[in-house]
Amino acid sequence: MAKSKDKDRDLHDAPESAEPLDTAAVPEEPAETQEAPAAPSPEETLQAALAAERDKYLRLAAEYDNFRKRTMKEREALYADVRADTILQLLPVYDNLERALQQPCTDAAYFRGMEMILEQTKDIFGKLGVSFIDAVGQPFDPALHNAVMHVEDADAGENTVVAEFQKGVRLGDKVIRFAMVQVAN
Repeated sequence: MAKSKDKDRDLHDAPESAEPLDTAAVPEEPAETQEAPAAPSPEETLQAALAAERDKYLRLAAEYDNFRKRTMKEREALYADVRADTILQLLPVYDNLERALQQPCTDAAYFRGMEMILEQTKDIFGKLGVSFIDAVGQPFDPALHNAVMHVEDADAGENTVVAEFQKGVRLGDKVIRFAMVQVAN
């Protein structure tokens, strides 16, 4: 019996974990139930790609439209500026024609020719949208007139233009040359 006691003792003395435990067989306790997001279907992926491409296309079309409108406005502004500069270069010729007609002339044919040239110049300016600013007898307006002289005149009203030294010119609604005037105080 001694031998059987030794056997029992050997069994009891043997470590209980002598055999390796199968960890795959032990079920893991779920910490929290979390559902993994489902992968998008191929149709959803294609729809998202199509929406992204459509957005790019619409943005590109809007950018092009804005570019087209901006360049059109810039072109029109440039045209108006060039037209105004050209008219400003021609105005001294017009002024000299007017001064020439104010001088006494003995040759009637010469005088009539100068009048015709001045009228033709006025017609051309009219077709280009140029108008002259009336100044004499008008109240002084700093948006239209450039006062270069003041005079005390009891007959004229206060801040009234009494003389014009150079005509003011408008191109459409824009003043391209202010009228040089004398104002009564």
